[in-house]
Amino acid sequence: MTREHELNSLFASLYRDFSPPLYAMPDDVVICSGKNTRLFSVDGREFLDYSSAYSAVNQGHCHPAIFEALQEQASRLTCTSQAFMNNVTPQFLKKACRAFGYDKIIMANTGVEAVETALKTARLWGQEIKKVPKNQGVIVTCQGGFHGRTITVISFSNDPTVKDGFGPYTPGFVSIPYNDISALEEVLQNENVIAFLVEPIQGEAGIIVPDDYYLNQAFTLCQNSNVLLITDCIQCGLGRAGKMLAAEYNGIKADIVIIGKALSGGMFPVSAVLTFDGIAKHLKTGMHGSTFAASPMAATVASAALDVIINENLCSNSVERGQQMRDGLRAIESSLITRIAGKGLMNAIDLDPERVPQLEFLARLRANGILAMKTHKSIRLCPPLTCTADEIEQGICMIKKTIRSFE
Repeated sequence: MTREHELNSLFASLYRDFSPPLYAMPDDVVICSGKNTRLFSVDGREFLDYSSAYSAVNQGHCHPAIFEALQEQASRLTCTSQAFMNNVTPQFLKKACRAFGYDKIIMANTGVEAVETALKTARLWGQEIKKVPKNQGVIVTCQGGFHGRTITVISFSNDPTVKDGFGPYTPGFVSIPYNDISALEEVLQNENVIAFLVEPIQGEAGIIVPDDYYLNQAFTLCQNSNVLLITDCIQCGLGRAGKMLAAEYNGIKADIVIIGKALSGGMFPVSAVLTFDGIAKHLKTGMHGSTFAASPMAATVASAALDVIINENLCSNSVERGQQMRDGLRAIESSLITRIAGKGLMNAIDLDPERVPQLEFLARLRANGILAMKTHKSIRLCPPLTCTADEIEQGICMIKKTIRSFE
């Protein structure tokens, strides 16, 4: 066994010995560094990153501007909790509200924490404004949706992998088919419905892009029923689908928006909830909080991450490179390909499962120089938004070579 294989085996055994197998990580690659669109393993190999840490590194790995901001702030002040004001966070709050066009922002740490914050905010609004009887508010969600793995969130999941074994579940949720306006219209007949939580593009379900006017129709139905529209843009936002917020394609502004992941460029856990004064004003002192949320470190990193997306025109690059990717994939003539879908640089390719086992495809793809991940029936293809035309072309060639190896 070579020294490189010994290193891989060592780290793999450490994972197995000291952590439950929460993720199905391949044991043939151990990443030790990253730069922009590239990842490097302990055995000296270089890969194109087509995973982007679930879209946490839209700005590329270790972006120098974000790192410098983090480093400078770390030498001054990292955390005060929210027991005291600091001189950094208020500036970020203003920048974020102006950038996204909302009145208020509630900072959190992880994506699922922001989802929980949005759900709490909606329930309070339902009781205070819509006057739904106490503890009777209903939130509508979508089948196939993914919003995290807390007890409350898995309570409305239909994925047994994340749900089974963790009951009893939190009540107050109804799940309907995604991209089905008639199903939404029917469930909104219930006067106790207070909110509709939806991903503008479903990520974990396999990069499912809904019909063009799905969100418009959902928004109108919600408005007519005095129901809040909550869009989860944790994966599809911040340029991943080509817009700062994916609902911008539809020209609508959801009542509540959830963002995270790339909000820090992968440098620090930062997420947030965006909303309007009329909804946020019902949150009073003591109702909600988090020790590390809204820390000066979080605000500094998030501010720098936003600047990179805006100043480097990453939304535009996402649109252009994403179209290039889908065009290139469609040009691969193969009976093994069953679906190509996506928007911006949030893309997926489906392959005939009888002839192309997913894990074997990903292994051969790694051997050809690309790190990617599966999601249900799809192979997710989501490189950092900083990728170049040459890198997309290089990636398409690697994917084509991998597909050909199964023919």
